[in-house]
Amino acid sequence: MANQKSAILLLADGRSFTGRAFGFVGETTGEVCFNTGMTGYQEILTDPSYCKQIVTMTAPHIGNYGVNADDVESDRIQVAGFVIKEETEIPSNWRSNQSIGQYLNDQKIVGIQQVDTRAITRHIRDHGSMNGIISSVDLDIDSLKEKLLKVPSMPGLDLAKEVTCPTQYVWNDKKPSSNDHKIAAIDYGIKTNILRLLESQGCDVTIFPASVSSKEILNFNPDGVFLSNGPGDPEAVTYGIKTVKELLGKKPIFGICLGHQILALALGAKTFKLKFGHRGCNHPVKNIDSGKVEITSQNHGFAVDLDSLPSNVEATHVNLNDDTSEGIRCTDIPAFSVQYHPESSPGPHDSRYLFQQFIELMESNSA
Repeated sequence: MANQKSAILLLADGRSFTGRAFGFVGETTGEVCFNTGMTGYQEILTDPSYCKQIVTMTAPHIGNYGVNADDVESDRIQVAGFVIKEETEIPSNWRSNQSIGQYLNDQKIVGIQQVDTRAITRHIRDHGSMNGIISSVDLDIDSLKEKLLKVPSMPGLDLAKEVTCPTQYVWNDKKPSSNDHKIAAIDYGIKTNILRLLESQGCDVTIFPASVSSKEILNFNPDGVFLSNGPGDPEAVTYGIKTVKELLGKKPIFGICLGHQILALALGAKTFKLKFGHRGCNHPVKNIDSGKVEITSQNHGFAVDLDSLPSNVEATHVNLNDDTSEGIRCTDIPAFSVQYHPESSPGPHDSRYLFQQFIELMESNSA
């Protein structure tokens, strides 16, 4: 049976929604955002890019196919809280080993259900992403408002340091490493499927903490450097920007999401916060070179300012919903990046060619 305990979601501008406790009974805060994916909730929950965010799912039924041990993008749930319309308490999938409510409860993640997620989504679209608090232990609005005032806003937050790996390690997915390309992956909040796809392209991947120095990377002497996805404000990751700036022109570089933004900042461009971000697995992106439209998986609240690109950087992809930056490349050094998630998980596989493009960039650089 669903938890019948009452719960409240209060937004920073005073709008509140009353529903039922979902997952762990408690209290949590974070930036409230929404994801338009109809599936992939387990990958969304475990994506480190959602650190300090309360995610609202726009699909009405969540949990239909349960939760399993394989479809995770990190070693734990990363979201600050979870908001849904209705939980499917009895999942139907041979791979499932527990319900989503049990999964959230086991990892002490506070959620709320039986709320109008369409109204929440429209409110965020109209007024922008904002902080919120979910509570199933304190239902006093004035008390919750006081707590919410103490929560820092997303701009200026360096969250990469909270989700990065503590020490360097080698990725090896159940088989001996005997690949052709030596990759240094800088972990700002890396997703597991990125590592799987790099390996499938013939890469030996060593993952470094976000604080790694350019000297450490150059001493490792990789064939290429990968800049991962991650949460927070890219401008706050000053140490990462410094490291990438010092690597420019010395090693081929490929960045995704936060890695894309950090590369752009290292090149001298600027970033800005989007009104409500792009989150889902159905976002159209135009490849400027080919003219083709790719349906992409996305999760970001900041974007690169296309008008700030220096003369040696050109746009390669653009978002067809709002014309924001989705990809760049350097014209004089081997470096490129995309804002969206070509590794999908969840989402379509339209953009996986970018991993092969990274391989070709490394091979041409070594020729």
